[in-house]
Amino acid sequence: MGTTGLKDLDQARLQAHYAAQWAARTARAFVEAQPDDSHTSLSWDRKHQALRTQPLPGSQALALRFADLSLLWLEGDEISSELGLNGLTDAQAGAWVAECVTQAGYDAARLDEPSPYELPPHDLANGGAYTVRSNEGAFAELGAWYDSADSALEAVVNALSDLKPGPSPVRCWPHHFDFATLVALEKGDAEEARSIGVGLSPGDENYAEPYYYVTPWPYPDPENLPKLPPSGRWHTEGYVAAIATASRIGELGSRRLAVMDFLQSSIAGSRELLGK
Repeated sequence: MGTTGLKDLDQARLQAHYAAQWAARTARAFVEAQPDDSHTSLSWDRKHQALRTQPLPGSQALALRFADLSLLWLEGDEISSELGLNGLTDAQAGAWVAECVTQAGYDAARLDEPSPYELPPHDLANGGAYTVRSNEGAFAELGAWYDSADSALEAVVNALSDLKPGPSPVRCWPHHFDFATLVALEKGDAEEARSIGVGLSPGDENYAEPYYYVTPWPYPDPENLPKLPPSGRWHTEGYVAAIATASRIGELGSRRLAVMDFLQSSIAGSRELLGK
């Protein structure tokens, strides 16, 4: 997993999660709304090693670069302004975003609309400051996990492109901060139609470290699950998913090979469970 400890990585994840909400707020305010809330989803910008909004009117975007936790205002693919968050409060970050959108001709008051979900507790919610410089390695490593996930998940999408309806675009969902594609195996209501969620979580209340997951839906019988490769295990408390944690992946040599082995095997097993 690199030289960064799990505690440092988890703290970086929480701060990045809060910072990414400015991209989500900007998208919610100015990108055309979609019924599935996908207009607020973020894509990976490999050039800037950042999560960015879907294009705003005028081909602008707001992005979050992980390595130094900076907000970027983009004109096309070029940075026109940026703000390093170290030492700043979330309110100061918001003031900078409001200035950017105002200069672009948007109504900054729309950024004040309340978020439809709550974030995990953190000092940032109570006026605390971002602390990046004391933990720079963890932010860089977190960005490396998203970057490698973008490559791995695009490979999954390409491999399953013959399925119909098939995989969705790879996106980061700012609520849970996971980076994922949903492989739809049949048409119909998402609550009932068979599908497989495939993605990377940067960590959560279940695992305080990044982990890949493959989630068959509807959940299969926990007593009848196929064997997984050495990197994986089945999670069966509250939900059913194949899980491969960063620490376990790191024990197996090549991260890329371990991840792809896990994803390919878990997806094949999930399709078999779902009869697709």
